[in-house]
Amino acid sequence: MNKDNTSSNHFNETENEIYGVIGICGIVGNIAARVLMDRGCHVLGTDMKSDDECEFKYALKKYIQNQDLEVYFSKHPDSFFSRSKYIIPPPSLSKDSKVFMKMEKIEANILDVDTLLNEIKPDKPVLCVTGTNGKTTTTTLLKHICKTAGLTTTEHGFRNLQGNIDYIPPLQARLKGDVAVLETGTFGIPGDLKRMVERCQPSCGIVTNITPDHIHDDQDFLSYASIKGTFIEYFKKGKLIVNADDPTLWGLVESYRSTSNNQNVSSDVNGCEYISFGVDYEATKPGKKKCICGREIQINETISGVGYYNCKCGLKRPEPDYLAGNIGEDSFTLKTPEGDVQFKMKIKGLHNVYNATGSIVAAIEFFKIDLNTIKKAVESFEGVSGRMEYMYTYNGSEVIVDYGHNPAGVGTVLREMKKIYKKLAVVVTISSESGESGDLEILQKAVEIGDFIVPASFYSRQAAEKHISSPKIILTDESKAEFKAGTLGATSKQVLEGLKKGLECDVDAVICLGEAAFKYKEHIKSLPCHLKEKNI
Repeated sequence: MNKDNTSSNHFNETENEIYGVIGICGIVGNIAARVLMDRGCHVLGTDMKSDDECEFKYALKKYIQNQDLEVYFSKHPDSFFSRSKYIIPPPSLSKDSKVFMKMEKIEANILDVDTLLNEIKPDKPVLCVTGTNGKTTTTTLLKHICKTAGLTTTEHGFRNLQGNIDYIPPLQARLKGDVAVLETGTFGIPGDLKRMVERCQPSCGIVTNITPDHIHDDQDFLSYASIKGTFIEYFKKGKLIVNADDPTLWGLVESYRSTSNNQNVSSDVNGCEYISFGVDYEATKPGKKKCICGREIQINETISGVGYYNCKCGLKRPEPDYLAGNIGEDSFTLKTPEGDVQFKMKIKGLHNVYNATGSIVAAIEFFKIDLNTIKKAVESFEGVSGRMEYMYTYNGSEVIVDYGHNPAGVGTVLREMKKIYKKLAVVVTISSESGESGDLEILQKAVEIGDFIVPASFYSRQAAEKHISSPKIILTDESKAEFKAGTLGATSKQVLEGLKKGLECDVDAVICLGEAAFKYKEHIKSLPCHLKEKNI
């Protein structure tokens, strides 16, 4: 960092000052530039990618049209450096790079992204959502409620990008809008969620659940839970909305409360207000989970890893502040401090009752939105693309896509599907981020719940061949090819052959699970035309 880098007035200059952003075609540079321009700053951007190669240029279109942004494509010209009062490089830019050394040589005023975040504070209410499962639906529904109430939500603006990690949520909190509702994820690395929430500077948070689905083979569950615990710890002041049916989550809340020597059920001595929610529903099966005391705790599960519990250490499910009951196929009644309120939903499944309840509580307690508006929003919410999303009906079988990619998410979705469809074929396109143990657990849940199972990805096939022998399992030729690209577990050919096998089964529905199923939705949609052309 060079001269003036510790100044607190970088963004109080006159409108004639120009802010240079290197890597304008990258995610961080793109959104950082928009943060500056939303504050009335003029930005000069540069990138080694060409105009045609600039993947996220569409997010900058209106700024270019309004002449708030000039961009040098395919180069970092001298004029960029001479015209820029301050230069913001991407966090990935090495200090050994030619560009960085050039900036040092000319003694440029270099501002890193963290400095930008420190000096530009969010000017609106900020809420963060975290948890292992349900983050996206909870976040999207809460945004829908806010929009129905006439509030503009900040949006990172990137198509087909979840945007819940790295610098995206903190920068999104500083974009133009009335409120910021941010999905905040973690790589499972100690400190990453803590840094994320500190950068976002929220005054309210929601934690949906904590399950072992994102941990790696060599990672301890309680160590992973402690990463989520840093999110809880952050809220020394403000509001924290938590799923009290999750023993791990509630155990962390109780531990932070006892650390503060607080005897008050609803708030701690430092000013944090804990607001709990849960459901009143008949437990579907027994389960086990690690309590924060280290014991294995028995759970009467409503959904995977969540339900009714009572540990020998004294931890037990509390009476939630908000309790969803009388749960039907498309409705539930929410017990609130102000009385009972009935809600109707277009989205199905008990897991979505949990997601909806967390969103409703936040809308009431934090955004102070009236109940009539909330009810209208919940009833009109169509769901999140890729979450139990209906594609079409083919030869009497409904085809569904779900992004579910971890054991608890898969188990929850499949149990909900079996409540709707008597006979179910499950196409697994997942290669678990937890490795072999995750692949095996996912396939075990599919075999336990589904009627026909098609391991379409290479690693789900490996789990079947190594560990599971069942007449339910149908193997494909394409799944013999090894493939994994990050969290993407299957190729389009593997997905489609798996779906074809599923459609050959005598079932009411075929569900395609995983990121690959979501990514290749358009291929899935066009499959019936190809089958008809081949008279299949």
